[in-house]
Amino acid sequence: MERLFGICDLALVPLRAEASDRSEMVSQLLFGDHFEILSRTEKWIQICTAYDDYKGWIDHLQYKQISQRDYEELNQGLFCTGLFNDLQVVKQNSEVLNLVPGCSIPFYSNKSFHINDVEYTAKKVVSPSNCFLEEIEQAAKFYLNAPYLWGGKSPYGIDCSGFTQIVFKQFNIRIKRDASQQVLQGEVVGSLQEANVGDLAFFDNNEGRITHVGILLNNHQIIHASGYVKINKIDDHGIYNEELKRYTHTLRIIKRYA
Repeated sequence: MERLFGICDLALVPLRAEASDRSEMVSQLLFGDHFEILSRTEKWIQICTAYDDYKGWIDHLQYKQISQRDYEELNQGLFCTGLFNDLQVVKQNSEVLNLVPGCSIPFYSNKSFHINDVEYTAKKVVSPSNCFLEEIEQAAKFYLNAPYLWGGKSPYGIDCSGFTQIVFKQFNIRIKRDASQQVLQGEVVGSLQEANVGDLAFFDNNEGRITHVGILLNNHQIIHASGYVKINKIDDHGIYNEELKRYTHTLRIIKRYA
């Protein structure tokens, strides 16, 4: 059977658990995200993303099919993702597409690239930063007050693991989509006192399942998406919310990726 591939050519596309508009959104595709097509119905295609091997369903009108050669080149190419640059691409017919932070743009010196026969020009291209420890706090704080949205990956709605994944993408650090997957990556940090800025703290529920993640700013503050992206105190027990006057999350483990 011939393998089929696609790319997201829109700013933001919902990735759903099932082939239905009523199905839960488990994640989102951002512009430039490419994937393999696993199956299809009349209206929906099931995909597996190249970036994080995440599966779900998208509307058949919300992508462009690409060749296997293009898919493999995208896997090996240098991508630029930006939180602070002017996030627009312009099609050859002068249509402007406004992007959300964390999108993927193939890097060329003239800032132009193609999706099939359509040419795009990026207004600005910013390579992923190599200064993780110096810049991770600023990148994370970009999302302050973004509302919580299950499956979200943008400033207009984001969940806890979408937040950590998209911020790390700014530094070309690839982590999985869900907190339960991210916790399996990285190196264990022995204690909160040994933590660095940019380490991820993971939290579990009463059954011991990892259900939450956030980015440590130091060994007593964490930025995370819970209701909205906020900064809270953290200690060896977990996250303490001063407004609620109680602990909201129980600390399980700390991991380092940079």
